[in-house]
Amino acid sequence: MEELSGLDASFLYLETPKIPMHIGGVVVLEGSLQFEDFREFISQRLHTVPKLTQKLVSIPLSLDRPYWAEDPDFDVNMHLHRTALPKPGGWKELRYLASRLFSQQLNRDRPLWEFTFVEGIDTIDQVPEGSVALITKVHHAGFDGKSGADLMQMLFDVSPTPREIPPPKPKPKEDIPSNVGLMAKSAYNFMTRPGKLPSLLWDAGKATVKAGYMTRVQGINMPTMPFKAPKTIFNDTVEVDRRWNSAILDFKRVKALRKVVEGATVNDVILAICAGALRRYLLEKDELPDKPLVAMVPVSTRTREEKNAMGNQVSAMYIQLATDLEDPIKRLEKIHVNTLIGKLYQDAIDARSLMGFAELIPFGLAGVAARFYSRAAIAKRHNPFFNLVITNVPGPQVPLYLAGHKLLANMGTAPIFDGMGLIMPVCSYNGTISISPTSSSNLMPDLDIFTRYIRESANEMEQAVDEKLKGQAALKKLMEED
Repeated sequence: MEELSGLDASFLYLETPKIPMHIGGVVVLEGSLQFEDFREFISQRLHTVPKLTQKLVSIPLSLDRPYWAEDPDFDVNMHLHRTALPKPGGWKELRYLASRLFSQQLNRDRPLWEFTFVEGIDTIDQVPEGSVALITKVHHAGFDGKSGADLMQMLFDVSPTPREIPPPKPKPKEDIPSNVGLMAKSAYNFMTRPGKLPSLLWDAGKATVKAGYMTRVQGINMPTMPFKAPKTIFNDTVEVDRRWNSAILDFKRVKALRKVVEGATVNDVILAICAGALRRYLLEKDELPDKPLVAMVPVSTRTREEKNAMGNQVSAMYIQLATDLEDPIKRLEKIHVNTLIGKLYQDAIDARSLMGFAELIPFGLAGVAARFYSRAAIAKRHNPFFNLVITNVPGPQVPLYLAGHKLLANMGTAPIFDGMGLIMPVCSYNGTISISPTSSSNLMPDLDIFTRYIRESANEMEQAVDEKLKGQAALKKLMEED
């Protein structure tokens, strides 16, 4: 049995029936894959990802964090579902189905994942008629964005011919401890965890000194801290009904935009594209704050040895999105500077060490506090921790195949919660970048309009970059002639 880490457990604290805490997405597969073939294919590979056959074992009275343990009654058929889109079987019908499924909480009595096999895709542009989609959900307590991407890579192949997967090795029978045994484990944890506090406080002290040195001596302004973001219409309590959509951009065109700002990265450009869409959306509603919006950008803390490990190993940067600037190039320049500052502080504070404080939070107390926060609608009474999350999960730039069928599109989703009603997972794959906002129907009922603004923001930035580069080229030519 494997105990959840403090960070993994935090996604259980936050979960309620109206706040499901899964990640996942929508993938579109070329050709008429049959459900029976899909089920057989998945069944042969499940053993390569242990979390798919493990369920949560709770401590009596929720005195401590749960454990992962093999489910003795595991049945793959309880996790694979089959449905078909209504006519005409287009993008509107697919995103509506995905929104409805993403609104539903996973069953904690079973391993925490579901795949829904979707047939009847007939009228989506650039997708062959009769193709299928796969809507995936895995609980955030077991997977973060990086381990979720690793999961997808385990299920997909780089060739139309599926690779051979060795059969599972026999597992020794694992008896789940009795309640007395679980309580004894908890008692041991209570005695040993306080011993970690001195080293954590030492690490926190060193981080504070480093951050202070950077501010006072090097003159580097600190990034925006939690609770300092401006209030927006999507920083409110959320309802159960989700809204999901996705904008798919050309990777080469997005990558080319970074050359207008020296040192800018693709991630800077993506943040600037999202910022342009946010600025336009809020301006049209007369809801744009004077202060720039703040995005929480998850940062993986995985080492090379932890590449395929499941669970959550992330920290966060808080990046001002320069939504107060109208010019898209100036916005990109400012975001580039802000991300550089965020990375400097990220390196200074040693995020892996500071994450250890999550290990000291009592599970039962944290759960009660999270539920009280939601019921009392406390999110309405303070400035947001941050305005939204933008999480970038790089994927392979080569075609992938599931059971011989090419993956055409890969689009993500992730949880929202009270006070943070918009998240924008970004997935790159085979020459494309998908930006997939997820929100709540009470906060962003017109999410489809916002999704269109993402595409138009990319076009606006491309036009501005082209004009600037042409101007620079003309000026250079004129100087050479002189």
